[in-house]
Amino acid sequence: MITVEEHRAAVLAQITPLPVRQLPLTEALGCRLVEDVVARVEVPPFDNSAMDGYAVLAADVADATESRPVRLRVVGDIPAGADALPRVGPGTAARIMTGAPIPPGADAVVPVERTDQPAGPADGKDAPEEVLIHAPAGSHVRRAGEDVTPGTQVLRGGRTVRPRDLATAASTGHGTLPVRPRVRLGVLTTGDELVAPGEPLGPGQIPESNNVLLLGLAEQLGATPVPLGILGDRPSELRDVLARRLGGVDALVTTGGVSAGAYDVVKEVLGPLGDVAFRAVAMQPGKPQGFGVLHDGERPVPIFCLPGNPVSVFVSFMVFVEPALRVMSGFARPDDADSLRPLLLDGVAATGWRSPPGRCQYIPVAFDGTDEEDDHLLRVRPSAERGSQSHLVASLAAAEALAIVDAEVESVAEGDAVTVMMVP
Repeated sequence: MITVEEHRAAVLAQITPLPVRQLPLTEALGCRLVEDVVARVEVPPFDNSAMDGYAVLAADVADATESRPVRLRVVGDIPAGADALPRVGPGTAARIMTGAPIPPGADAVVPVERTDQPAGPADGKDAPEEVLIHAPAGSHVRRAGEDVTPGTQVLRGGRTVRPRDLATAASTGHGTLPVRPRVRLGVLTTGDELVAPGEPLGPGQIPESNNVLLLGLAEQLGATPVPLGILGDRPSELRDVLARRLGGVDALVTTGGVSAGAYDVVKEVLGPLGDVAFRAVAMQPGKPQGFGVLHDGERPVPIFCLPGNPVSVFVSFMVFVEPALRVMSGFARPDDADSLRPLLLDGVAATGWRSPPGRCQYIPVAFDGTDEEDDHLLRVRPSAERGSQSHLVASLAAAEALAIVDAEVESVAEGDAVTVMMVP
């Protein structure tokens, strides 16, 4: 057997980041921005009104008060998006909406609340012939380039693209962003005994759960899940799916068919290819593992071949697949241990349990408060009463983390220190 660290290192040695793409803003959310983004246009792009009101010459209304209002002739309406603008001269005003361009001649806006008129076109009425101004204008004008001028850096490369980053990019003239795209992760499960969730079960059949588990993990961890189906234990089916669908994914995960049984179809089909190796990894659960690289032309497509039991699938995904996805999407480097390390916390066992000698144990645990002597230490207990057997799928729903027990440890006693790995 090889260690967890050895298998993970062998995996990451063959993982490379996806090529940078200019993605439309609607597709860039959650991706890794690889370059600084600078503004292409002024923000705002033109002088515009910060208020609903009347565009005026400030000098005309400098002495306006409630008791001595200034009367101005209204020369037109200016809604947001207007392109034909009336000229405002001495003794005149134009009714204007928030965001609308300041008309030629005007240099200030009087808010509608400081006039004798209602709000504006939204009230269904045409502009009045005259307006009484009850206070000086102030400014209420947003000048072109007041927020951002062309060439200003507005987004720093290396960040995860957020919704507000999309708004910033759009506002400064960008329709695309240079990012590492989401990994398109193909998911397929194998086994003649598997039946789609919710379907009636026949003799010897079980509901398929790994497919929905992996598709959900892919979505939650920022990849794009690509369902490839539930296959039987027939090599021809797997060969057909790989031939037809490999070009539509960046990486592939299979479950089942990796042990030493007579119907282990994944191992039978992929083993002879030479680029996919199957190993026994010193871990519980998840001992049988396969990994390699298939090729779509010259494009490498990593393939992770996981065991078939649900807890094994979950643990294997978090230990081996998740760090590879982070490298492919640009959020980690294979040579940077810190960027690849999962969130690990110090914990203490709230109860005892057995651990297999010579194998690193990843046991689903639930939180049980904090340690009485050190409230920074999480108390954890197995989320399944009977330990961490890989078939105990109910333990996954109750799990809040994985406790990692070193291969040298054969039993954990209440109060022993353990490492807690946070999981989604």
